[in-house]
Amino acid sequence: MTNHRSTISGVGAVTGYGWGREALWNGLVSGKSAAALHEGFGSGDDGGPGWIVRVPEGGDQADANTRFARAMRSAAREAIEDAIAHGWRAGSRVGLVHACVLGDLDMYPMVASGAGQYTGRQYLSVTPSTPVSLLMQEYGFHGPAMNVSAMCTSGSAAIVTAKSWLDADLVDDVLVVATDLSAKPEVVGMFVQLGVAITDTDALDACRPFQEGSRGFTFGEAAIAFTMTNRETEGYADVLGGAMSHDAYHVTSIDPQLTNVVGCVEQALSTAGLSGDEIRYLNAHGPGTRQCDRAEATIAETMLPNSEVFSVKPLAGHCQGAAGAVELAASLLGYDRGEIPAPPSVSDGIPQLLDGLTPLDAGPTLKTSLGMGGHNSAVVIAPQV
Repeated sequence: MTNHRSTISGVGAVTGYGWGREALWNGLVSGKSAAALHEGFGSGDDGGPGWIVRVPEGGDQADANTRFARAMRSAAREAIEDAIAHGWRAGSRVGLVHACVLGDLDMYPMVASGAGQYTGRQYLSVTPSTPVSLLMQEYGFHGPAMNVSAMCTSGSAAIVTAKSWLDADLVDDVLVVATDLSAKPEVVGMFVQLGVAITDTDALDACRPFQEGSRGFTFGEAAIAFTMTNRETEGYADVLGGAMSHDAYHVTSIDPQLTNVVGCVEQALSTAGLSGDEIRYLNAHGPGTRQCDRAEATIAETMLPNSEVFSVKPLAGHCQGAAGAVELAASLLGYDRGEIPAPPSVSDGIPQLLDGLTPLDAGPTLKTSLGMGGHNSAVVIAPQV
């Protein structure tokens, strides 16, 4: 299988900052978190208001009745239209990789509603394959279509999966979509109980990746889409390589030896044909938790000596299954605009950490993702040459 420079030529976004990639970019460069107080997300026994990043209402009501489905379709449509504006034309074999962990939670109550309460067609909306099939049908795409679920690495894993399809000549093009609109009190509360999600203060205070005093992350939502192709086209960046691995160690914790995290990065660099000292930026998973920060700080210090490090989680929130995708979108838009949308530092941190919006020094970026349960992924991108 030949490794190609797979071009990302279209980007679509729906985030806590609003609907569209311009809303995402403007929010990131503002240096202000997308988090707001929402009722029912407080950490106390009586609930109350809590800080989360939530996708606002919007989208085309003709697409679907739920925010999840509308956001997925909107991000995909924006990415396709953006790619066409860059000169992309769909081939005869367009595949779809959809990164998704919990699916459309607004549709789940019907499962427990009792037989006969909903039609068979309505029940279909619960199955993860249905949104994928409807999107393929809308555009008449006929390549392979599937969901990827690897916890918080799902968005990055979808990019690696899409690139493997392109390199194996299974497809001409791939639409990659990552959707996670799971900010329900029950879901957020679970992460609060695990001691990693913080709802009692704003994200820039709670989530301080690679800095002193970080307590964890603010829960977030997003739907992000990319178009990828090996054919000649203008785009945001080329995907040079990627890798995935699994710790097989613990249901929540990272293996402290970091053997498979390091191995995943090494493999991604190898497939990209680069050494660690050629990486200019580490776009980190960076959720502000002790385990993840330690792992990625070790990678930056020992493997990427010339890199600078940033994480946009204090700004966009931790978007779970869409986390890797929204963070990769930050780098792609940064390549296009000539700036790195790093959040402002709020306390002492590692020497390689960027502090706020920074002029871009063009070069390869390594995007790392670490998922609960031991999922690891790494993607290497670079500006088009």
